[in-house]
Amino acid sequence: MNNLTELEVEHLRHLIGGHGLISKKLETYAQNCADPELKAILQRDAQAAKQSQQQLMTFLG
Repeated sequence: MNNLTELEVEHLRHLIGGHGLISKKLETYAQNCADPELKAILQRDAQAAKQSQQQLMTFLG
């Protein structure tokens, strides 16, 4: 994992930040959603984005 170039690290940080933003937005949408089915979908997708963010962070050490 230590063999990442500066550009690769920069890209990883960008992806990690993007997944974090998506997760937060989806959580907000879910909190404001009245439809239970849509709310569940938004919550599931928010959790998936958070998990992806955490997996990507493992590449940074």
